[in-house]
Amino acid sequence: MPNQTRDLAISFLANRQLRLNTPFVLAPLAGYTDLPFRLLCREQGAALVFTEMVSSHGLQQAQRRTLAMLNSVAAERPVIVQLFGADPEVMAAAAAKVCALPVDGIDLNMGCPVRKVVKRGAGVALMRSSDTARAIIRAVCAASSLPVSVKFRSGWDAEQINAVAFAQMAEEAGAALLTVHGRTWAQAFGGRADWQVVAAVKQAVGVPVIGNGDIGTHAEGCQRLAASGCDAVMVGRGALGNPWLFAGRERPHNLIERLPLLHRYLELCERHLPVERVLFRIKCQVNRLLGGLPGAAQFRQQVLACPSTVDIRRCLDSLCC
Repeated sequence: MPNQTRDLAISFLANRQLRLNTPFVLAPLAGYTDLPFRLLCREQGAALVFTEMVSSHGLQQAQRRTLAMLNSVAAERPVIVQLFGADPEVMAAAAAKVCALPVDGIDLNMGCPVRKVVKRGAGVALMRSSDTARAIIRAVCAASSLPVSVKFRSGWDAEQINAVAFAQMAEEAGAALLTVHGRTWAQAFGGRADWQVVAAVKQAVGVPVIGNGDIGTHAEGCQRLAASGCDAVMVGRGALGNPWLFAGRERPHNLIERLPLLHRYLELCERHLPVERVLFRIKCQVNRLLGGLPGAAQFRQQVLACPSTVDIRRCLDSLCC
């Protein structure tokens, strides 16, 4: 297991480098990687975390929900804010606002396959519009005092695999770090990620490359890292319900052993979220953390019936008795 501190040569203000103590990082996941979950993964060993994707238009307009997604604390650093949008000027303005925050970088989402995002010309749609993507990267780099990274996919579909050319364009435009999800837009989150594409991107560029896709265990991450030659691996859906992955541990097989992490997650939610407004979201995360246990379906129903985080905690304790 490559545990040693890793110097990702990311240009960072006065030539400082972003140092990662493991090659495992948490992906930006819309609806999931809020502050409590990011902190939980950092405590388990994630070397770097990314926020949920933040709308550049929402940030420019100072929308309350958008601003709330930028909440951060020192304990989660290093953290990178992910922005999405299709207008270079708006993206640059949003990036300038992010630079005023205590964060460590800006990531540009050029890989989201969700149709409502793609229909606006954002996300993976930018892989079919290299001129616009280039203009966005250049505009954000010019407006930013932070390193700028780009997350993208292998291509649009099996006949349009353009990750290598896209990566070279992004590097030339100023990106300091690249993340490649080895799936196409057509695959969405199905099929298998193609890590040969990740390896090809790593060979084609001089900036650090993070590989993403189909990492469900710590061992799989180590295998992908070695086979692709990439600088780090990004864990997305594999981390949901299994933050233990970042610690190099198997997910505990009984509730008693999972209980401390469940309590910690609830504590972080109570500290950093308006729990009354997002209680259903918290319950969904708790239920993912219960996944795979004997009787998990029954446990989930009991959690869903709880009217507060205090009741969730009591419920979990009672299930261990």
